[in-house]
Amino acid sequence: MLRCSVLVLCMVVAAKLQNDPAGQQILLFKEKTKGPIGVMTTSAGAPIEYKDARVTLNSKLIFNEYFMDSLTHLNRERIPERVVHAKAGGAFGYFEVTHDVTSICKAKLFATVGKRTPVAARFSPVVQERGGIDTSRDARGFAVKFYTEEGNFDIVGLSTPMFVIKDPLLFPTFVRAQKRNPATNLFDSNTLWDFLTLQPESLHMFLLIFGDRGIPDGYRYMPGFSIHTFEVLNEPGEKSFVRFHFTPTAGIKNLRSEEARKIAAVDPDYATRDLYRAIGNGNFPSWKVSIQVLSLNDVKNAGFDVFDVTKVLPLDDYPLIPVGIFVLNKNPVNYFAEIEQLAFSPANLVPGILGGPDKLFEARRLAYRDAEYYRLGANFNKIPVNCPIQVKLMDYNRDGKPPVKDNGKDTPNYYPNSFNGAEPYHDEKRTELIEIFQDEPNNFQQATELYVNEMTSDERSRLVQNILYSLGPVAKFLQDRAVKLLTIIHPDLGNRIAEGLAANRTNYYKNYDDRLFNYN
Repeated sequence: MLRCSVLVLCMVVAAKLQNDPAGQQILLFKEKTKGPIGVMTTSAGAPIEYKDARVTLNSKLIFNEYFMDSLTHLNRERIPERVVHAKAGGAFGYFEVTHDVTSICKAKLFATVGKRTPVAARFSPVVQERGGIDTSRDARGFAVKFYTEEGNFDIVGLSTPMFVIKDPLLFPTFVRAQKRNPATNLFDSNTLWDFLTLQPESLHMFLLIFGDRGIPDGYRYMPGFSIHTFEVLNEPGEKSFVRFHFTPTAGIKNLRSEEARKIAAVDPDYATRDLYRAIGNGNFPSWKVSIQVLSLNDVKNAGFDVFDVTKVLPLDDYPLIPVGIFVLNKNPVNYFAEIEQLAFSPANLVPGILGGPDKLFEARRLAYRDAEYYRLGANFNKIPVNCPIQVKLMDYNRDGKPPVKDNGKDTPNYYPNSFNGAEPYHDEKRTELIEIFQDEPNNFQQATELYVNEMTSDERSRLVQNILYSLGPVAKFLQDRAVKLLTIIHPDLGNRIAEGLAANRTNYYKNYDDRLFNYN
């Protein structure tokens, strides 16, 4: 009987492997090439003789160019990883307009219903390092690059509809509080909860992270949000303000904590593998693209800062307007070239989309550019995956660290000039990004609404369990601060956490009685 069960299990595994483009990639390459693809060469193009490629014993190493070429390159193969969003999955596809929004935004990627624009997408846990797991409890990056005929437009968003801080001055603090303790080189819940309780505006986002949406079931079932409220213009020059939403057409699915831990033990690359496998099998993931739209009058009369990234725009007041769909139908051919070097920036804007007037957006325009200079060099936009493929470049940047491509050939390298170099265009209806005043962050009200109106009883119980799992090991003074703040969000939440901590049941806290909760 046991032998039969093992045989059946082996047959099931074999069947899965036969239909697994991720696991079978190297075998599929062998099948389609039908023999060696050519003669090995050095990086300078010289053919390599068989003996040089197979053995160095009893020969002079420095005369073996294959050995010298490959060994010295190995020491230089790693570029600096991203400080956050280091690990990722990604793919390519298209965005298709399904609804006319030209009355709101004149950007050419929205010009006509049915129009398709090539896109690249990258999905990534925030805190995980490059060798980390895909099933951590964390927010995820949701970044989309639109290769439009007016240049690249990037939405560098998240899997949550809000961000953790309003003031960009706190971003380095937030990142360091989540990263490894500099003394122990271990992740430390004390530093995370120190940050969360010192900056309580962060709790709105972390209610989602500690809730059921904290661990997406792969990237195909994960929503995306632009976070920022963008200022956009239509053809007559009229202003509107929009937030972008990406909703997976297959539905939103998430993992529970125990299930995620089990997956991490056997497949730390779960989400990356799932995305590659689905696309390879022709099961192309897609997302409905919608916008929330505000007029200038709406902005003035909203009663709160609509540019505050720690807040959401209520859907009842600003309903979703459909725009299009984006589909991923092509896996990367080479991960490093196409995903690791894929560089996003909120500064990548096109005519008709002015960006966000908030300080965080302004800071991200600097931070992302600086990160790419550090990781990829000053010519990072000349790396093929970052090139605006529908535009002929006419910039005045020259030289620097490769790639430089044709380096501007023989054209003038400064502006203005008298020798027929490229000229800027004139926009008679040019409009500057509005200037706003932003007050101190305070979003307890929205956090309360999330807890009361958007979570079921079971979801609240799991939220409590997950908070206790994280908060249980930290110092008591931090626990006390957390309880005080969570009680402000709702007394029921604070009481549950306080009682769970007192009972020392962090790892086994289940199904707390909901009798204290006021549903009205």
